Amino acid sequence: MKLKMEFMLRQVAGYYVVVPVGDACVDFNGMVNLNETGAFLFERLQQETSREELVKALLQEYQVDEATAKQAVDGFVDKLEQADLLA
Repeated sequence: MKLKMEFMLRQVAGYYVVVPVGDACVDFNGMVNLNETGAFLFERLQQETSREELVKALLQEYQVDEATAKQAVDGFVDKLEQADLLA
């Protein structure tokens, strides 16, 4: 899976925000606010990846157990799918 559109992820005043760039501005109007974990996952979705790879990346980056990592990835990916942002 991968993001459908091009986005720019920035940290502004301690918050992570994502805004569309280029042609994506036409299809996606607005911005997305993310926490640190969401920003971490979002960056990885700029390239083709799988849920399993996202879970593995979370386990390497954060001190969480596998069940927590899977739950975080599933919740995040589900929200992106609902917003029709994944290819």
